[in-house]
Amino acid sequence: MSIIATRIDGRLIHGQVANLWTTKLNITRIMVVDDDVATNAIEKSGLKLATPAGVKLSVLPVEKAATNILAGKYDSQRLLIVARRPDRFLQLVELGVPITEINVGNMSQTDKTRSITKSINVMDSDVEVFNRLNEKGVKLVAQMVPSDRAEDFMSLLKN
Repeated sequence: MSIIATRIDGRLIHGQVANLWTTKLNITRIMVVDDDVATNAIEKSGLKLATPAGVKLSVLPVEKAATNILAGKYDSQRLLIVARRPDRFLQLVELGVPITEINVGNMSQTDKTRSITKSINVMDSDVEVFNRLNEKGVKLVAQMVPSDRAEDFMSLLKN
């Protein structure tokens, strides 16, 4: 399978994803999965600029991402899937994409969120989605950068 890693990160592609994770995991393609971003030309050009040289970029709506992955389109590549919120990953899993682990990275604070860690803030709807992913056997870990220890996200969520 071509999926090397998956990450929830509100910033999508930035220093941590672009430099640390892609280098550590030897990623050849970053896939941003988001229906809104996929139709936003300005946001897509910003993501292209943030993508490291030599790494390919796909910015796709959820269903197209699932179709491409399941069709084997990226089987020869090392794929990192990034999405802003956990619901995108739940949709991918429900469409049959074999995701076994999700790294919960940065989720920004808003007036509708509560803080789980210094950099992870969730809404009640996110908690429901995390619980559903967990029920489907997806392992959820919190790990900001590769040098950090991966923590069990579900135990952080219950605190």
